[in-house]
Amino acid sequence: MNTPNVKTPHVALNVAVIGAGPVGLALALEASARLPAARITVFDALPADRDVSTDPRALALSLGSVQILERLGVWSAVREVAAPIRRVHVSQQQPGLSLLGLGGDAGLWINAREEGVAQLGAVAHYGAIVAPMRAAWLALCADQPQRHSARWGTKVRALKALPNQPAEIEDEQGVVETFDLAVVAEGGVFADQARRAIQRDYHQTAWVGTVTLEGGDAGTAFERFTPQGPLALLPLPSPAGDKTRRASLVWCVAEDGDDIASLSEAQRLTVLRYLLPPEVGRLVALSPLKSFALGLNAERQLVQGRSVRIGNAAQTMHPVAGQGLNLGLRDARSLMDALRAKAPTSAGVDAALRQMARERAPDRWLLMGTTDFLARSFTWQVPGLTTVRSLALAGLQHLPLFKSGLARQMMFGRR
Repeated sequence: MNTPNVKTPHVALNVAVIGAGPVGLALALEASARLPAARITVFDALPADRDVSTDPRALALSLGSVQILERLGVWSAVREVAAPIRRVHVSQQQPGLSLLGLGGDAGLWINAREEGVAQLGAVAHYGAIVAPMRAAWLALCADQPQRHSARWGTKVRALKALPNQPAEIEDEQGVVETFDLAVVAEGGVFADQARRAIQRDYHQTAWVGTVTLEGGDAGTAFERFTPQGPLALLPLPSPAGDKTRRASLVWCVAEDGDDIASLSEAQRLTVLRYLLPPEVGRLVALSPLKSFALGLNAERQLVQGRSVRIGNAAQTMHPVAGQGLNLGLRDARSLMDALRAKAPTSAGVDAALRQMARERAPDRWLLMGTTDFLARSFTWQVPGLTTVRSLALAGLQHLPLFKSGLARQMMFGRR
């Protein structure tokens, strides 16, 4: 009896990805396509039968992130349940401009049409993004088991990474495996993470949920600065023919004096109507809200030996700019560019990691610094600060070049 000759591909690079969220799966899928001689193993603590599609967390995708998902072949599935962002409105509640005779509610409008694009980005639920990415990875595992594997329900207990040596991963059963490169993409929220080199507790709480509205523009995302903290509404897809529309709410308030938990739905709606600008439309309903603590928790260095951290494993930021996932996807993209250029084999891993860390530094530090400044500025008791912020927004509105530069930063990060 003749046994079929199954050709096993030569493996030049053995990569482990720890964490099967959107950032980890984006890296794994791109590594499969761009490193044809690599073997990629994805570790994730969730079991294989866990239905990730029902996760309701709303995530803001920049245009650059949309393009990454397009290249990975999963955007067509995400687009069906995503809401496009065509305009962004940034404003200051009670800005104090009326004292200067300049009106009481100046704001900055960023428009996709003015930037020559169809949309600035999109909003989709976490589950709607991760489910097709997970399905695509499982299809690769079934099609090419010699190159791809998924270790669902496997929690990584320890990672040892020394310079110029393979990384060692130990699972919770004590099994140790070596890899040419270990990529840590397992994030989580600020309150649940171990403290890193850079940490700051903002002593703020984010209340998240869904609002139902009548009127207003379904394609507009709102960022509202209030004396208590930033408040954001992100468009969500609504059923066809429905006269109302839905938006994801992120409502940030200081821990001291936070009484949102004690308010009824009607009282919360009353407060939100007071805080938000009239352009949002009329708020008619509000879902139950969930809360989580806000802080900055980041590594100074992304690379340690033959390991690298990306996404929330590298930095967890304040949600004021809604850029956490976008920064993580850019981390993954930059790492793949460096590996493709420097490390088609294991010998070039160290050079690739140095290149990636160097190239990511400007984008990463600029965004972390910006969100940190905005988050902390709400705790400053400085007379006239809200007026200064309002004047800055009003000034940007009338400076097309600067406004376009800000829009490009939001869509693609610092290039």
